[in-house]
Amino acid sequence: MNFTLVKQTLSELQHLLNQISEEDFSKPIQYLSNASIGEHTRHIIELFQCVLNSYEIGLLNYDNRERNLFIQTNPSFAIEKIDEICNGIEKENKELILESNFFNEISRMNTNYFREVIYNLEHCIHHQALIKVAVFEFEYLNVNENFGVAPSTIVYRNQCAQ
Repeated sequence: MNFTLVKQTLSELQHLLNQISEEDFSKPIQYLSNASIGEHTRHIIELFQCVLNSYEIGLLNYDNRERNLFIQTNPSFAIEKIDEICNGIEKENKELILESNFFNEISRMNTNYFREVIYNLEHCIHHQALIKVAVFEFEYLNVNENFGVAPSTIVYRNQCAQ
């Protein structure tokens, strides 16, 4: 499992959070259906927290996350939470049960830790792509051109450029 890529992707998010004001972090963005960069950041963080917090008990349910509004309004706090994720992400693979709530029906299926870390990485990149749309609203923010771009897309683009 390549935990380095997970940490690098989260580090790119931290780079953005180090630049943004609290006001802009919390500002509703029209092009994001009035969600904020902070809300997308909170969502990324809380899904990673779910998989980390579920590791010991072996039962993972992304629907039962905390939804801590302080994460979405305070970029410094969000950076701290990302540090905690990066410091705790490297674990051995193990079997997990993924529980999902679909309205009034609960579904359970087998999964494993590595698969869920990869899911969270892909989920993070997807939300970073959405965040990148919002970044254009704030001229002072600077992100890498590959922020929010899947590794396979980066490889493909590099092959096309040759």
